[in-house]
Amino acid sequence: MNKTLTLLTTLTLSVAAAHTAVSGVTPAPAATVRAPAAVTLTFSEPVELRFSTFRVMAVPAGVSVPEAARRALAEPADSARLASRPGVVTGAAVRLTLPLKASLKAGPFVVAWKILSEDGHPVTGHSTFRVR
Repeated sequence: MNKTLTLLTTLTLSVAAAHTAVSGVTPAPAATVRAPAAVTLTFSEPVELRFSTFRVMAVPAGVSVPEAARRALAEPADSARLASRPGVVTGAAVRLTLPLKASLKAGPFVVAWKILSEDGHPVTGHSTFRVR
């Protein structure tokens, strides 16, 4: 009985601790590509897009990727500093495509996100790619 209770408690805590995650990004993390028309994010479970933020921005010279991700998330969706185009995203989705502005210049880019997990916890993260 005691072992069953311990196992049940462990399983319950594991499920409760699980958060929504970005399970895939295209272009692939750290890939060098021709200027893409869009970035696609895939999630481990449906994400409520209305409460989530997604941005793509060139990484400024001398700025770390984590700092560039933080700055990107702080920009309004229609900011000229962003490579992603503004759009209206609503509903829940397991995949999101972010259209990018035309003619991205060569260099590193950060894809940054802040999503609301199903259990109400915010999950932030980032990925990078380089335009040749």
